[in-house]
Amino acid sequence: MTKSKKSIIYLHISVLLMGFAGVIIKFVSYPSAVITFGRVFFSSAVLLIFAEAGHDNLKLKNKFDVFIAIFAGVVMAVHWFSFMHSIRLSTVAIGTITYSTFPVFVSFLEPLIYKEKFSASGIIQAAMVLIGLIITIPEFSFQNTMTLGIIWGMVSSITYAVLSLLNRHLSSCYAGRTVCLYEQGTATILLLPVLFLVRPTFTPKDIVLLIILGVLCTAVAHTLFVESLKNVKVTTAGVVSGMETVYGIVLAIFILREIPSMREIIGGVIILSVVLYTTLKK
Repeated sequence: MTKSKKSIIYLHISVLLMGFAGVIIKFVSYPSAVITFGRVFFSSAVLLIFAEAGHDNLKLKNKFDVFIAIFAGVVMAVHWFSFMHSIRLSTVAIGTITYSTFPVFVSFLEPLIYKEKFSASGIIQAAMVLIGLIITIPEFSFQNTMTLGIIWGMVSSITYAVLSLLNRHLSSCYAGRTVCLYEQGTATILLLPVLFLVRPTFTPKDIVLLIILGVLCTAVAHTLFVESLKNVKVTTAGVVSGMETVYGIVLAIFILREIPSMREIIGGVIILSVVLYTTLKK
């Protein structure tokens, strides 16, 4: 099997696990910040164990890479908090559909960061995504949880686009497990004060769910995703990542009985069509 084919398989496995995360979030009773901390804490712990067992070289080459890794960890914390909060406020469909718009933001940011050719068609694609979002929004009111869910979902999308581009640099120099350990370790330290502010009482059920969320849906999924970027472009990964929305919605229908409304379906089809076109074009 070629490296390219293996990377595509890694991508699909990682995306399926990420799609399952949206369903698990609905069963955890803690605030979004606590869930985010639990996710990165258990993920970091598992990654550290594997790194020690595999005698990984965790030293980064220079201070610039250390800065990028730490900054990526901060971005990751914001991304996962906003993604979880979007789903908690609305539905799995809303959270995953809005988050899936990240390839459109990548098409804007990638030329700026890596000094590649900028395509004016990106403006048209962004306009189409905006139309899809307007259709999906039930009403323009900050009192409406669905609307707030969409807004937080867009924050999740933008931060994930930034994270993907940062990982493009890091994954070209380091193993995916090393990159993930730095990022999630940074996110864990950043979110640690949440425990002292919220003072949650952990139940066995919630701990088990957080372990599943942290180990399978984060440590394993994110490592496979970053590792795949060694042989797959960010934009190509965006095509496969679009399946996360499909996986998440289907799982939510069968497990949570969350049936998307007609507005969500129409808006989602428009958004995912633009995302698919954007990624396939590149």
